Amino acid sequence: MASPATTRVDWKLIWAQRGFRYFFLAMFVSLFGSGMNFTGVSWYILSSTHSTIKVSLQVIVVTLPGLLVPFLGGVLIDRLDRRYLGVLLDLARGVAVLAAASIAWRGHLELWHLYAMTLITGTGSAMYWATVNALVQEVIPPSQFTGANAAVLIGVQSGMLIAGAFVGFIYDSAGIAGILAIDGATYFVSAFCLYQVRRGYVSPRESQRYPREYSDATEATAEALETGENPEVAEAGLSLAVYADLKEGFAYLRKQPVVRALGVTHSIMMAGVVSANVVLVALANDILHAGARGLGFLEAGWAAGAVTGGLIASQLSQKLRLILYVAAIVGLATGHTVVPFVSLLIGAVAMQALFGMCRALAGVVAQSSLMSIVPRHFMGRTQSAMAVLTTILQLLMSFSLGWIAQRISIIAGFSLLALMYGGASFFAARARQLLSQIS
Repeated sequence: MASPATTRVDWKLIWAQRGFRYFFLAMFVSLFGSGMNFTGVSWYILSSTHSTIKVSLQVIVVTLPGLLVPFLGGVLIDRLDRRYLGVLLDLARGVAVLAAASIAWRGHLELWHLYAMTLITGTGSAMYWATVNALVQEVIPPSQFTGANAAVLIGVQSGMLIAGAFVGFIYDSAGIAGILAIDGATYFVSAFCLYQVRRGYVSPRESQRYPREYSDATEATAEALETGENPEVAEAGLSLAVYADLKEGFAYLRKQPVVRALGVTHSIMMAGVVSANVVLVALANDILHAGARGLGFLEAGWAAGAVTGGLIASQLSQKLRLILYVAAIVGLATGHTVVPFVSLLIGAVAMQALFGMCRALAGVVAQSSLMSIVPRHFMGRTQSAMAVLTTILQLLMSFSLGWIAQRISIIAGFSLLALMYGGASFFAARARQLLSQIS
């Protein structure tokens, strides 16, 4: 097993990569649109129904495809050009969102339209994130994985959460139709940027005609796939190859405790970030009484903290990164027990900035460590396994938070989030121990 990279971040080297510049822009633009969509739709549902349970259903619908899609997606990501996959997923989601925007503009929008759109975008996102996270390995030198992940996380978090702030300030004038139209357009811009990342078709396994992981039987059926002389054998061979890849991916994860610890911690963080939206809109509406504009300030606070955390993580030594990695997740657990008692908007914004910083710092450490450890041809399956776990946690947490916030209290909802982050702290400490041993 390779040890995590400790090379000092060279920003000039990172931004000198033409492909990475386009990649960063694609992430920022795509997430700016997604952030507008997620925040705008959440606020529309809450203001229309006054039900946190219905808001939680939106989160459930967007994450539900992640239970099934990543199993096949991980295999495809490790077999096909990740750039083309990302482009196709962006285009498909863009069409779906623009269709919903058209319905809203004509005044016929109903909740089921939003749920259907969310299901389609969630299906694409279930494969998209594993795809682009694996693509980072191919557009940046291995010595600069930490800096690259910091830059990507800054682009993702700032794009999504600046968009959330933007929604808060323009929602009353643009309406849900305007929000969705902007989101749909950003997917096409993102697809163009991903297409410009490089030229030609690049397979993650271009160095191996038939991967060593295949058995003799799989190699024989691969011959049938190439010649096309026997469609029945080719179809059986494809099924066998997919099964073999899945089996091999699970075998790899079983032998890598540090990858499992990092993956579980990162999945819990991702689930917490997404499902927290259920109680965040309720916090802005019911406790802060700040409306959509207040929600915008909360999202802006998170974005500022995320950018700060990403920059800090990129400049730290590996030893200090691991210490702050655990401390950041403990901070998330502690902070979420306090935030529902903060009744002033400025205080809540400060807490959100702290959460954003902790999330960014921990995310950079986790992703850069995984990219330094996991071989390229396993990265798609590793990211997809994390996506499945994230989805399960998001589904459980989203419904639980919606029900608890509406039937018990918002304080109880935030306490449940704190408890989940407390569990992540245990796995983070385990990951730090194992990474220290590797170093």
